[in-house]
Amino acid sequence: MPKKPLPSPATKNGLDALQPGSGQAAVKADKGNAGELHQHLAKDDERDAGAHLTDNFGHRIADNQNSLKAGARGPTLLEDFVLREKIFHFDHERIPERIVHARGSGAHGVFECTRAIPELTKADIFQEAGKTCPVFVRFSTVAGGAGSVDTPRDVRGFAVKFYTEAGNWDLVGNNIPVFFIQDAMKFPDLVHSVKMEADRGYPQAASAHDTFWDFIGLMPESFHMIMWAMSDRAIPRSFRMMEGFGVHSFRFVNAKGKAKFVKFHWKPVLGLQSTVWDEAVKMAGADPDYQRRDLFEAIDAGDFPQWDLGVQVFDEAFAAKQPYDVLDATKLIPEEDVPVEIVGRMTLNRNPDNFFAETEQVAFLPSNIIPGIDFSNDPLLQGRLFSYLDTQKSRLGTTNFHQIPINAPKCPFHNFQRDGLMQTLVPKGRANYEPNSLAEADEDAGPRACPETGFSSFPGNGERNDAAEKLRVRADLFADHFSQARLFYRSQTANEQAHIASALVFELSKVTLDHVRTRVVGQLRNIDEDLAKRVAKGLAIDLPATIKPAKAPIDMAVSDALSIQKRDRPDIKGRKIAILFAEGSDSSAISALRKQIEKAGGSVFLVAPRVGGIPVTGGTLKADGQLAGSPSVLFDAVAAVLTEDAAARLSREGAAVQWFMDAFGHCKTIAHDAASQPLLDKAGVEPDAGVVALADFIKVGTRRHWDREPKVRDLA
Repeated sequence: MPKKPLPSPATKNGLDALQPGSGQAAVKADKGNAGELHQHLAKDDERDAGAHLTDNFGHRIADNQNSLKAGARGPTLLEDFVLREKIFHFDHERIPERIVHARGSGAHGVFECTRAIPELTKADIFQEAGKTCPVFVRFSTVAGGAGSVDTPRDVRGFAVKFYTEAGNWDLVGNNIPVFFIQDAMKFPDLVHSVKMEADRGYPQAASAHDTFWDFIGLMPESFHMIMWAMSDRAIPRSFRMMEGFGVHSFRFVNAKGKAKFVKFHWKPVLGLQSTVWDEAVKMAGADPDYQRRDLFEAIDAGDFPQWDLGVQVFDEAFAAKQPYDVLDATKLIPEEDVPVEIVGRMTLNRNPDNFFAETEQVAFLPSNIIPGIDFSNDPLLQGRLFSYLDTQKSRLGTTNFHQIPINAPKCPFHNFQRDGLMQTLVPKGRANYEPNSLAEADEDAGPRACPETGFSSFPGNGERNDAAEKLRVRADLFADHFSQARLFYRSQTANEQAHIASALVFELSKVTLDHVRTRVVGQLRNIDEDLAKRVAKGLAIDLPATIKPAKAPIDMAVSDALSIQKRDRPDIKGRKIAILFAEGSDSSAISALRKQIEKAGGSVFLVAPRVGGIPVTGGTLKADGQLAGSPSVLFDAVAAVLTEDAAARLSREGAAVQWFMDAFGHCKTIAHDAASQPLLDKAGVEPDAGVVALADFIKVGTRRHWDREPKVRDLA
C-alpha cells in the first residue's frame, strides 16, 4: 500500500494548546476606582501564552472590567474594540431565540399624555394633554428560555414601544429600577453566570446555583440589585400589578435647547402585588403560563390594564450634591428626594393577533428615541445602544427588521437605505444617495435632513467630566455599592425583610461551594448586620468576617416607596376570586357574592369537584374549573359556599384540604359560610382578620394578611 503523505507543516498551527478552557494561572486581585474586582496575572505567569485573556484575534486584554470612555464620566468610545467584540459575540450566541428576555408576553394599547410638559421637553407626545399614540408592550422574564415558566424568582422586562408622530420611541426597562452591573462590559459575564451552567445545562430559569452566586459574591456593585431580586418584587402576582422603570438616567431637552436629567417610572393603576415563594412555586406547577394567561384574559374580558407614566426630573446641580452618581445604573433616586410626577397613562386594550409575528418578532432598541429625549453617559446605557441593534440582526436575520409590521413606525419614514436580505419595500427612482442634483432633471431626488426639527444630540458633555481623557476607569462615586442596598432593605416592613432573608437562604442553600456562600454573607454584613446573621443562621454557618467595601456605606432616609406592603390596599378591582361550591350549594348566596365582587371590579371563577352542570338549590350551576386543576394559588382570594354534607365529604379530599391550606398559608382572604367550617378546620385555617363570613368579604377585600405568616411558616 502507498504510504500516506506527511501532513503539511502549515496544518500544524499549535492551536490545540491555546483553545478556550486552557491556561491555568495564578491570579492576583486588585480593586479599581469604584472597588470593582480586577483579577489579573501574577508576574510569574506573564510568559505563559495560554494564561493570557485575549480577544478572538489573540490581542491581550489589559482591562476586562471597564469600557473605554471619553473621561471618567464620559460616553463610551466606538474605538473600544474589546467591548465591541465582547458584546458582538454575546449578541450572537443564540439563534434565533433571545439570549435574555426570551419568554415574553405582549399586548397592544394606547398612551395618553395627561399633563403637557413643553417646558421640560420638546418630545412630540408631551406637548399637549390629551395627545395619544399607539403602543406595544412586551413583558418578560430574563434568565429562562422561551419554554420556561412564568413565575420564577427573576427580574421582569417591561419594554414599551411608542409609535409617535415623530417616530418610534422604545422605553426598554425592567420592573426593578436598578441593575446588577455598572458597565456594559460586564453584561456577558453576568448573563453567563445566571444562565444554565455551561457544563451541565441546568438549572433553567433560576439563579439559585453556584456560578451566579460566585459572580455576585465577587461583584459588590450587584448587592443593591440582589436586595430587590431577593425581595417580593421578583415574584410579582401579575404583570398588571408590577411597576416598570427605565433604569437609566436619560435627558429631557426642550425647544430652547435646555436639558435636564429624567428617570422614567410606570405605576400600575391596580397597585403593586406579589406572591410568596411557596405560592410562586406551586403556580409554576399548576399553570406554567399563569402571568401570560392573566394578561391575555384580562384584556379579553375588557378589564384593560393601565399604568401611569411618571418622571423624576432633576438637574446637574442636584446630581452633583448626591452621595451617589446618577449615571450609575446600580443606584436609584429616592422618590422622597425627587417626587415622581405623573405625565401620562398607558392602557393595554388589544391582544396580539399572532404571537410570533408580534410578540416574538418585536424588536426594542434603546437607541430609538425622539427629539426631546436624549441619552446620558451612563456606561451601561452606552453599551446597550450598541448591543440591541446588533442583536436584532442576529435574531431576525436582516437589517430590514424595521419593515416587520410590529416594528415599523406609524409615521412616514424615508431614507436612502436600499436592498438587503428580506427587502419588502419597492423604492422607486435612482436617488439612493445624497447630495444629488436629480431634481434639476425633474427626477425624485429623495429626502433631506432637517436641522430645525430633526434629532440633534444634546451638545453638552460636561457632566463633571473631562472628555479629553480616554480612560478605562469608573468615576469615584460608583464605588459606593452598599448604601442603597441598605436603604432598600431597611425601607421594607419586618415581614418583607424576612422574605428577603429567606430568599437568600434558599438561593445560597443551592450553592455547593462553601467559599461562595461565605463570601456572599460577608458582603451582606455591609448592608445590614441583622440580615447577615439571619442568613448565616439559616445556612447553619458561622458569621464570616465583613468584606471591606471599596467605599464605606452611609445611612440614607427610609423610603416607603420602595416597599410593596407599606402601600398595600384591599382593592378588588382587577382581582380574581374563586368560589368553591358542590352539590346542594346555595345558588342565591353564590349569585349574591358574585354580584358584589363584579360590582367592585373583580372577576369570579367558580370551582367545584367536577365541571359541568352540578345540582344546586334552584337548578344547576356549571363550574369554570375542576378543584384539582384549579388550586387556590391561581386566585387572589377564595370563598366557599357548601352544605354540611359537602364539607364533610371534601374534608376527605386532599385537593380541597390543600386548597384552603394554601390560601391560608399564602395569607389570602378566605370567605365562607357556616357549613364550610369543618373543611376549614381540617385545613388548619384559624380565625383571624382575613377569615371572614361571606357578607364581610367586600369590606375586607383581597389584601394579604401578613400578620398571619409567622403562624404558617418559619422565616429566616
